[in-house]
Amino acid sequence: MRIKLLGSAAGGGFPQWNCNCHHCESARAGTFKGKSRTQTQVVVTNDDHTWLLLNASPDLRAQIEATPALHPRNAGRDSPIVSVLLTSGDIDQVAGLLSLRELQPFRIYCTPSIRRILQEDNSMFAMLNRVPNQVSWTEIGSNDSFHLLDVAGSDSGIGCTVFSLGRRYPAYVSRERTASLNPEEALLGATLTTSSGKRFAYMPAVPAVDDALLRRLEEADLVLFDGTFWSDDELIRVQGSGSTAREMGHIPVSGAEGSLRKLAGLRHPRKVFAHINNTNPVLDESGPEYAEVRTAGWEVAEDGWNFDL
Repeated sequence: MRIKLLGSAAGGGFPQWNCNCHHCESARAGTFKGKSRTQTQVVVTNDDHTWLLLNASPDLRAQIEATPALHPRNAGRDSPIVSVLLTSGDIDQVAGLLSLRELQPFRIYCTPSIRRILQEDNSMFAMLNRVPNQVSWTEIGSNDSFHLLDVAGSDSGIGCTVFSLGRRYPAYVSRERTASLNPEEALLGATLTTSSGKRFAYMPAVPAVDDALLRRLEEADLVLFDGTFWSDDELIRVQGSGSTAREMGHIPVSGAEGSLRKLAGLRHPRKVFAHINNTNPVLDESGPEYAEVRTAGWEVAEDGWNFDL
């Protein structure tokens, strides 16, 4: 299984379009000791010919153009992208679907609740089903194991297990609609498995770490984990207002109850923080936070990274 990391930032990317914090200002000036990033996007293949998207970032169109493996190979309209697995309905994860509306057949895997939000409540996503056989929607439960298929039903050779990570739906979903949805279907983690048994765990949004999640992570060979915020009050300190990391559904990296300490016992997997917010000090490769993460055995994801399992 080949895994490409097309983007590694949280919503808005880095630098963020409307932000002039120290990080974004110095990145634009060319003085920042770190790298710019597009919004998190992962693609996976088992044969280098057909590709699965893990979510669909708002930067997806540019990310596809920057990745020759995802370009059309035949005359006319023909994409090697055959399916998309959605782990939530967050805008970071679904906005890129609208860039795939050009009558290209593919399959979307998501929970019934996420399908209702997108297909029934938001008329823009009807553009994915303008003609027969355009997009196939495959509903998955919040604790399912299955093989990923292309739009024609062919097996990709990649197994997938999903599991509930949280009960929080995006802010754009009305209170009335939320009350009618299954809370266990709001936010998923996913483990992809090769035929040889290698495991890749992907979870760009994690509100908390419990023993069950620790066991799943320890069984993985590669973990891409929520690294959105360094501290719980990060946005408030940088912006002067806003929500905490935990209120937004993200466990912070640092602190007594942060992911760096909670996951300190992981020994088997390669560990990578992804979905990094523009305010997170781990972006600064000359800073103590970056050094702390690296000393603890973690890496900070960058656009363009590849992994082979």
